[in-house]
Amino acid sequence: MADPSHYGDYSYDSAIGMNSLQDMKPEPPSPTESPYYRRDSIGSNPMAPTTHNTGDNLSSSSGHEDDDSDHKGSGSLSYKERRREAHTQAEQKRRDAIKKGYDSLQHLVPTCQQTDSSTSYKLSKATVLQKSIDYIQFLLQQRKKQEEERNALRKEVVALSIMRSNYEQMVKAQQSQPGQLDTRVSDDTKFQVFQAIMDQLFLSFSNASFANFAELSASIFSWLEEQCKPQTLHDLVASVLQRLSFPMGPGSMRM
Repeated sequence: MADPSHYGDYSYDSAIGMNSLQDMKPEPPSPTESPYYRRDSIGSNPMAPTTHNTGDNLSSSSGHEDDDSDHKGSGSLSYKERRREAHTQAEQKRRDAIKKGYDSLQHLVPTCQQTDSSTSYKLSKATVLQKSIDYIQFLLQQRKKQEEERNALRKEVVALSIMRSNYEQMVKAQQSQPGQLDTRVSDDTKFQVFQAIMDQLFLSFSNASFANFAELSASIFSWLEEQCKPQTLHDLVASVLQRLSFPMGPGSMRM
């Protein structure tokens, strides 16, 4: 009969061997270390909380996008407001420039200036423009008139210059003949001759009619045609000189 202690030792050794085999049995690989691990499997994925974190990230991202869109909207509104403000400022500057121009016109044009300070009404822009136009036309007329007067004065200056030149030549001619100075007639004698001639003409002119302007004009023209003919005047001057005892020979008297 076999020794029971022998079986007992065998059983003990077998048990120890089995335990050693169990200890040497390879453990299953960790799901996280498997190359075939699917991160999106929810049932066997221990990173399920990561899925919830991803949802939070998505919601946070959408929130940031909303903030960006709100920021862009506010930026566009502020741009419109700035543009509107710039347009308003430009329009105000334009109106101020127009107002300043009208004020300058009203200050420069005499007819636009209000002499009475008690009046509270203000001239309209149309009135200021019309009065300015009228004043400019008046100035143009005055300028044209002054130019005409200036041209007339220039012509007069030219005529006086010619007369002065002629008188200077006459003086030089008389100074070149000193022997004839003694034969000149005095101014008193010249005046006597002129007075005698005018008296004779006045006697004939006294017959003119002075009833009205028409008769006076007709009488003057008739008197000029009759008494102022060259031959009549020659005879009149000769008779006056004979009465005053002046010789009538050529060169006998130098006026």
